[in-house]
Amino acid sequence: MSIESAKAFLEKIKADEAFRKQVGEISSQEERMAFIEKAGFAFTKEELDEVTGALSDEDLDSVAGGGWGCGVTHEGEYGGGDGFSCAK
Repeated sequence: MSIESAKAFLEKIKADEAFRKQVGEISSQEERMAFIEKAGFAFTKEELDEVTGALSDEDLDSVAGGGWGCGVTHEGEYGGGDGFSCAK
């Protein structure tokens, strides 16, 4: 697990609309994390928190127009209010 992986994940979400959409369409937190890990990213909630805490509001807006675009909104653990979840 690493901060670098969390940063790379956020960059991928920001830059790759198809990837962002795929993540956003997965409703289960377990399936979402499995997909993210299969895509080559490995990070903990704390690492994601650290990375997102370092981003300005403007950076967060650019990642997805206010949420993290079709994709990821940070909310605690993973999914459904405990990590990040995919906002529709």
